[in-house]
Amino acid sequence: MVLEFRDEGIYCPAGGFHIDPWKPVDRALVTHGHADHSYPGHRRYLTTHAAAPVIRHRLGEITLDGIAFGERRDINGVTVSFHPAGHVPGSAQIRVEHKGEVWVVSGDYKTTADGLSEPFEPVKCHAFITECTFGLPVFDWRPEAELAAQINDWWRANAEQGRVSAIGAYSLGKAQRVITMLDPDIGPILTHGAVENTNEVLRAQGLRLPDTVRVTPDLDPKASPGAMLIAPPSALDSTWSRRFGPVATAFASGWMALRGVRRRRATERGFVVSDHADWKGLNAAVAETGATRIFATHGYTSTFRDWLEHQGYDAQIVQTEFGDELLDAEDIA
Repeated sequence: MVLEFRDEGIYCPAGGFHIDPWKPVDRALVTHGHADHSYPGHRRYLTTHAAAPVIRHRLGEITLDGIAFGERRDINGVTVSFHPAGHVPGSAQIRVEHKGEVWVVSGDYKTTADGLSEPFEPVKCHAFITECTFGLPVFDWRPEAELAAQINDWWRANAEQGRVSAIGAYSLGKAQRVITMLDPDIGPILTHGAVENTNEVLRAQGLRLPDTVRVTPDLDPKASPGAMLIAPPSALDSTWSRRFGPVATAFASGWMALRGVRRRRATERGFVVSDHADWKGLNAAVAETGATRIFATHGYTSTFRDWLEHQGYDAQIVQTEFGDELLDAEDIA
């Protein structure tokens, strides 16, 4: 096999490298900057130029080499290249070719363009390692414009009542995507430090975002009636948000499609905004690869594997330590 599944992560024996390993290794090829895919402790890192700044911001002083999307690189006789995954800015699928056999590791991906991340690019291969975070037919994402209208209508109604609104969104990718949907004419957009730190890194790369204001200890909460707060989910019910008085809260996640999850999040609203592929997106991505062997990682692995087998694929489940959108860590997808 071109790639093997080991205790420390996905490994290429011929190339001597790992992809998104969760234990320290010599050489790690990293799909994107979320903490469940870019772990500390590796001796050498390779990632896209676009993902590198966020990874350096998170991990500090590391030995990191950048690569352009589509650029081919030889590692010990194995050809690797990185291709847009559409998940968050800089995210990539990693193509690995050895002796004419091609495998692709998807990392996390989203097949619909959001105007923020580099659009997903199907990559032909013989074997495809795919996430299936939302691998059930119930997950069916709405168009971006429809999501933006829902969020802005809610914000506008709150602002007209003099209430501050707050949306919980992970600091890399989801927060910036929500910010780009907002209508700044409604009011000021205030950000938690974790979100604004990531905004600064991405703006320095040329990413265009609406103006935002970092919430600092000396910011007067009463000076911004009707404002929108963007913060990690864990900050919604904390002293950080309570300083603004009664706040209308919402959570942005694909899991908001499930009524039970919406109730457990204990927020007033749930917006179905995901940076992962929905059921249709997963099936389209698999079909477009032309692969006959499919390995399903985190998510609804059993259901998706069974469905793929029914469609005639050689499908297997792979256990990984990759996370999902319900994790409350501020920088997980």
